[in-house]
Amino acid sequence: MKIIKNQAIIFLLVLSANINGQSAKIDLYPEGTECTNVLKQKIDYDESGKIYRKVANPQIWYYPSQKLKSVNEKTAVLIIPGGGYEALWIDKEGVDVAKWLNGLGISAFVLKHRIPYWEGKECRSDVALADAQRAMRIIRKNAKKWEINPKKIGVLGFSAGGHLASSLSTHHDQGIKKSNLEIEKTGCRPDFSILIYPVVTMKYPNVHMGSRKSLVGKMPSNEMVEYFSNEMQVKADTPPAILIHSDDDSSVLVENSVNYYLALRNHKIPAALHIWEDGGHGYGLARDQGSVKDWPNICQNWMIQRKLIN
Repeated sequence: MKIIKNQAIIFLLVLSANINGQSAKIDLYPEGTECTNVLKQKIDYDESGKIYRKVANPQIWYYPSQKLKSVNEKTAVLIIPGGGYEALWIDKEGVDVAKWLNGLGISAFVLKHRIPYWEGKECRSDVALADAQRAMRIIRKNAKKWEINPKKIGVLGFSAGGHLASSLSTHHDQGIKKSNLEIEKTGCRPDFSILIYPVVTMKYPNVHMGSRKSLVGKMPSNEMVEYFSNEMQVKADTPPAILIHSDDDSSVLVENSVNYYLALRNHKIPAALHIWEDGGHGYGLARDQGSVKDWPNICQNWMIQRKLIN
């Protein structure tokens, strides 16, 4: 399921700006991509800067932390917004979160990935995970330049973005050493994951049907369903995780988080699970939204305990 052109190229980062802490937009594939449907249009579709429904040019948006720290202390997080694999809520589950992480001294990267719903059948299931893997490779490859500890690079995902984050956590490598692309030789394993009301499974009865149809289609094979049911894919090298969910979430059932937590626990991987009685779904940072508004503080304390931040 390779979708990257297998040719030797000079890997270049395309930056739109990176001055005084402003964001930089970095293309994931300066060499171009093969697997495409909407990409033939060569345009992105953006609704007022809040939501993307089509992505022609996958990128990471870099928000560097301006807090002075030694390189060994500097943590980075790849943020993956939700949207049911049909859209990307790039504001409240992306840019807003990057700014919150910056306040903690963490450099943040918002992933604008290709959206499976708009891709052709032959590419649909591949593109999002390929984009997340490439994003992680770029961050780690450039860790020294961006003053990031290459062993403190995590992933944070909301809803379907949580599925992609858990997919990256369970489907990763230490680099494809035989690749003709230098960037592909860099490992794409996250060092930790933060999963907020995540989709995790593609299996009944706990599956989020919208995400399933967008990612694997209406009649996926059993092999495809199991591959993307990430509670079934946890292994000894799956990174530690904290999971946040609400018991009254009727969009993505809390069993998604519970079963992933239990899989981590069964493999003796450090994990934390926090379930609120209410809160529903899609609350982002949950400012002024009842008890669930405390999740960013709980997440911050978890990162302190794991020595990811001070």
